[in-house]
This record gives sequence, structure tokens and C-alpha cells, in this order.
Amino acid sequence: MPTAEQLTLNDEESLLLQQGLMEWCGPARCTEEFAVAMGFDSIQDLSRRGMSIRGALAGREALDPMDWARALLATELAFASDVVGSGYEWSTTTGWADDTTVRVLRSVQLKLIRTVAPLVGRGLGTRQVRHAEVLRAGGAPPPSPAW
Repeated sequence: MPTAEQLTLNDEESLLLQQGLMEWCGPARCTEEFAVAMGFDSIQDLSRRGMSIRGALAGREALDPMDWARALLATELAFASDVVGSGYEWSTTTGWADDTTVRVLRSVQLKLIRTVAPLVGRGLGTRQVRHAEVLRAGGAPPPSPAW
């Protein structure tokens, strides 16, 4: 299991991730497949674990790399997607203006990229069953991005 990491986010960045996770309890419309692609086990896990991650962010606690990835991806999708996320209604439901959200989100992305990018295809953005099947069949996991 990956070790927990304490990354330095300012208050505004932490609040944005907390808000992004909160949107999945309200206006954002998740499916099982999207929940799994974001690194959660199910929609119920998104709700339960999302609350736990929000609490850890509020308490300035260390998160494991997958929880950082879950928080970031959930926020990105909630903000940008009008199909499954809050999209066009983001500013209405969160009180965050789009230009402020983009500025803060870009800052969070820069701080988290080295932590979360290696997880793509290794539990993030893929079904765990499929990942395990590839490894059992002797296939190599996808290469990590070189950032």
C-alpha cells in the first residue's frame, strides 16, 4: 500500500478539492463506471470515502496517493463535465466562479501531478479486475508518464 503523503495545499486549494468531492453528494450525477474510473469501488464508496477524504483535507491530514488522485479527478470532473458533473451549474452550486476555479485547479494539478500520474492504469481510470487480469496474463502494466 502506498504511504500517506502530506502535500502542501493552501486553504483555497484544499477548499476547492473539498467542494469538488461534495458535488458528488448533490448536483453531480455519477454512474458506477465513473465512480470506478475515479478510483472508487462504487457510487456508495464515492460517497463514503469522499466524505473521509474531505475530512482529511479539512484536517490537513496526509492522504495516500490514490486518495489525492480521487480528490483531484472527482473535482476536475465535477467542475468540467456538464454530462455527469456540475458543469455549467458549478458556480451556482458551489459559489466558485469559473475563472477562480480554473486558476486554483491549475495550481492543485501542478502540485499533485507527480503523485497522481503514476496511478493512471494502476487503479485509476481502469477497472481493478482488468488490471489484475493483465498482470496475471504476464502483461506489463502501462508505463508511467515521465513527469
